[in-house]
Amino acid sequence: MSSEQDHLKETDTEDRFDFKKEEKSAFQTEKGLNEETIRAISEDKDEPEWMYERRLRALKQFQEMPMPTDWPGQPDLSEVDIDEIVPYIRPDVDVRAGVDDWTELPDEIKDTFDKLGIPEAEKNALSGVGAQYESEVVYQNMQERWEEKGVIFCNMDEAVREHEDIVREHFMTTCVPPSDNKFAALHGAVWSGGSFVYVPEDVTVEMPVQAYFRMNSEGMGQFEHTLIVAEEGSEVHYIEGCSAPKYSAFNLHSGGVEVFVGEDAHVQYSTVQNWSKNTYNLNTKRALVEKNGRMEWISGSMGSKATMLYPSSILKGRGASDNHITIAFAGEGQNIDTGAKVYHNAPNTKSTIESKSISKDGGRTNYRGLVHIADGAENSSTAVECDALMFDNESTSDTMPYMEINESKVDVAHEATVGKIGDEDVFYLQSRGLDDDDAKQMIVSGFIEPITEELPIEYAVELNRLVELEMEGSLG
Repeated sequence: MSSEQDHLKETDTEDRFDFKKEEKSAFQTEKGLNEETIRAISEDKDEPEWMYERRLRALKQFQEMPMPTDWPGQPDLSEVDIDEIVPYIRPDVDVRAGVDDWTELPDEIKDTFDKLGIPEAEKNALSGVGAQYESEVVYQNMQERWEEKGVIFCNMDEAVREHEDIVREHFMTTCVPPSDNKFAALHGAVWSGGSFVYVPEDVTVEMPVQAYFRMNSEGMGQFEHTLIVAEEGSEVHYIEGCSAPKYSAFNLHSGGVEVFVGEDAHVQYSTVQNWSKNTYNLNTKRALVEKNGRMEWISGSMGSKATMLYPSSILKGRGASDNHITIAFAGEGQNIDTGAKVYHNAPNTKSTIESKSISKDGGRTNYRGLVHIADGAENSSTAVECDALMFDNESTSDTMPYMEINESKVDVAHEATVGKIGDEDVFYLQSRGLDDDDAKQMIVSGFIEPITEELPIEYAVELNRLVELEMEGSLG
């Protein structure tokens, strides 16, 4: 094991996430959102006219849409005031398109990602890495062997310039149009940074690619866009990590993810989001899955003040499949509203949704899901399983599944369980030599194991440690 690996293992996970750097920027917009803001962002990026026009259309839709307030049990969004958010901050980095050598970054930015363990992970377990700081990607690298096979992994700003035809065809057109919801429209207007992944036909990227998004400044919004195009017969695993330090003013994260899964292709999208407790996490993520394509979503969400996150898949082609695995953790003052949406629009499609939620100290978790099976999607099947674990009488956990079944020749199953950590379970483990905290941690680790076992070992260990810190109330 290298000395750097030893250092990361010895570094407290809390210290690795809950730190902040001096705020430095080369350019940033004023607070609020109007046409001048859009023009400033687009001009600073030197974007083509078509992207600027799409931003303006998205802004108009955002201004016309009401704030979502009528969903049963939804998180309180009354504090989310776009006029108090700085939507775009370009960090003070000389190389606008990002660098491919960590040593070329300014010391304070390099130190940030060193503490998060990203360079070390790149050396040991990844095909490529992108790292975003504030509104811009500052580091991007892909192993040469994948580039030689035609795989593209770059930041979205570069993709708009260098791969314009692919981006123009796919960017917020059929997968996540700005009209989808108010925060998708906001995202379409002010998006910045993010990842572009293109995998050619019949190419399997054997090691994951990872992007990490870090907010450092107080009162900012981060709006990265991820676009993944997996052609016929290809395969790729994309991992996303997110974090931010805690400030007194609220921050907003409203990312967008679009995944195009070609015929017989397989995409796995894994994310571990560890925002601070002053962050509102409001994302839109969706995949379009063609014939016999396979989509997997693995999501861990914790740390934010409020989360509304429902990755969705549209199964377009016969035999397409989708698998969702989610974990949510809510502590004091947190409302984590997560779930999944699946649309079966073709015959012989299959979906599974497995949700695990944990709440303590008065926190609230909620599974909010939709499964739609269209008329004619015969021989399709879906299974939804929701398990909730509560630590105390003050915490709550709700389940709001919604099924729209318009075809009779289908197989539909739903199961939900809600329970508390039992005194007898804790007592049994204490009789085996564990103290109260360690006993509860072991119970929780077993509860989330179906999710952690799907992640690479480095990320499974990190997720378990983050959950442990949430149980201690140490993060954010």
